[in-house]
Amino acid sequence: MLAFVTTLRHPQNSVSYGRVEELLQNTLKSVAQQSSDDYVIVVVGNKRPAFELPPRTHFVEVDFPPPAPPTGAQTARAPFVWDKGTKLGIGLIAARQFAPTHVMSFDADDFVHRGLAATVRDQPDHTGWVVRDGWMYSRARNSYVPQSDFNRACGTSFIVPFEAFGVPDNLDTSASQEQVAAGFGERLSAIMGAHRDADAWYREHGRTLEAFPYPAAVYHVDTGENHSGKSLAAGIARPLDARIERDFGIRPSRGRMSTIWAATGPRALWEEVVKKSRPLRKRLAAFRSKAA
Repeated sequence: MLAFVTTLRHPQNSVSYGRVEELLQNTLKSVAQQSSDDYVIVVVGNKRPAFELPPRTHFVEVDFPPPAPPTGAQTARAPFVWDKGTKLGIGLIAARQFAPTHVMSFDADDFVHRGLAATVRDQPDHTGWVVRDGWMYSRARNSYVPQSDFNRACGTSFIVPFEAFGVPDNLDTSASQEQVAAGFGERLSAIMGAHRDADAWYREHGRTLEAFPYPAAVYHVDTGENHSGKSLAAGIARPLDARIERDFGIRPSRGRMSTIWAATGPRALWEEVVKKSRPLRKRLAAFRSKAA
């Protein structure tokens, strides 16, 4: 069984918590459209969502304090890692009762492939995967582009055995953040609250992850609530198509012609030209500086 686990930011550390819940609702629709029923979803947050959760979804409420003063979607890295990591720890503790073979932690605004649970079901003894290739999607443009080094850009990128997290037997979902941090140790900051260097951490600790065999996730940007602030605002993109809609459960945000215009119209073409010309302009400026 595959356990999907996610966390919600504190309501104080968001631009609009209603928007956070809307993004979560769309994400859960994506996760819950798995082609196999051999999965469970665990969501951890300070406030139960106002909408009805999909089947096989379990919400765990915590009373953890806000990690930072009201700052909108972006907070400093350390409090962000602390909040996310300790909440994920509670989610893993909650998932333990379902005896999952593997866990995929996912960001609460991303999308995942419908075949993930089936892939894990068929390989219950697998030592773990990393998603190296995926997609970046902008709902604002209803368009997407390939995202290489996916696991470095997006946290929805690791499917590992449950035992890899070393979930403490002596903790339950009422544990404090300090107890969770002590119980999980360095895993909290290395692979739970952050993801950028998680692949290397696993390898250094004796677990080499296999590249997942197909693009398994979509990094959702331009949401207004991205901690990273990433955007697909410039350049040519691919209009959302039926295959991506089907595989990841993404609802179109524009009509067909409007999508094509947003993805490949004159503005996108011009931005692509400007983007590609920047390196040339920099090299030319450096050459002129040396010549002078």
